[in-house]
Amino acid sequence: MSEADLKHKIKSYYTESVKEEWRRLAKGPISRLEFETTIRFLNEYLPKSGSILDAGSGPGRYAFTLAKKCYKLTLFDFTPANLDFARRKIKRDNMQDRIIGTVEGTLDDLSAFESNSFDAVICLGGPLSHVMSEKKRRKAAKELIRVAKHGAPIFVSVMNKMSAMMGFVRLFQKELAAQYFEGYLKNGDYPGGYGFTAYHGFQPEELRGLFAKAGTKIVLTAALEGFGSYSEKDLKKLYRNKKRWKIWVRAHNSTVTHPSSVGISQHILLICRKP
Repeated sequence: MSEADLKHKIKSYYTESVKEEWRRLAKGPISRLEFETTIRFLNEYLPKSGSILDAGSGPGRYAFTLAKKCYKLTLFDFTPANLDFARRKIKRDNMQDRIIGTVEGTLDDLSAFESNSFDAVICLGGPLSHVMSEKKRRKAAKELIRVAKHGAPIFVSVMNKMSAMMGFVRLFQKELAAQYFEGYLKNGDYPGGYGFTAYHGFQPEELRGLFAKAGTKIVLTAALEGFGSYSEKDLKKLYRNKKRWKIWVRAHNSTVTHPSSVGISQHILLICRKP
């Protein structure tokens, strides 16, 4: 499948699932782990105030959360339906003074923004995983760095190649015989069409290497779902018991930067800084 066909498939998927994507991070315990773990690190490493580019913003779940604090947000996404949703919500919530821009484009071309423009850059929820060309992923990394001010933190979360192997065992055993599976093992590229759209699954060392080679200082990598990955049914059961869930979240938080947890997490968060 051509790069253009894959791009069309990804855009169509997110055009049809705008509301679902908005609800996803508050929908169930495993998605809440992803969201709340990300927020934990944003709170720890973001500057106290300033301008933030939300690159690959989707409908804006992270942007609206941060806009309630002392930040000015610019949303950037390649799906017009996501930005239309965000614009309606900005107006409805009277957030025009906090979310100051909504720009359409692709991660490998942030030419709408000048270099050294933002106090922080976030690229969360996996948008970099939807850049299917390795060459364009390298360019996207350079662009995310270029638009950040010197010393600014950059936050990038992606889908994890190795974590999906647990998904095949637990949920998608029939797909082991699918034509794409051998290719996924080799290069991490999933063509879409089996319950999800096309994406590139990163290995943790691949993600770190991408941004280290582009010139950043790596701060950390973290597991967003960690040992709870692909355990939605069990986590829902655990979530209903507040005492046990509190214990689990504490255990999760204490292990999120451990390499074994990062290695199997559905989503990986990278934090780096522009020198």
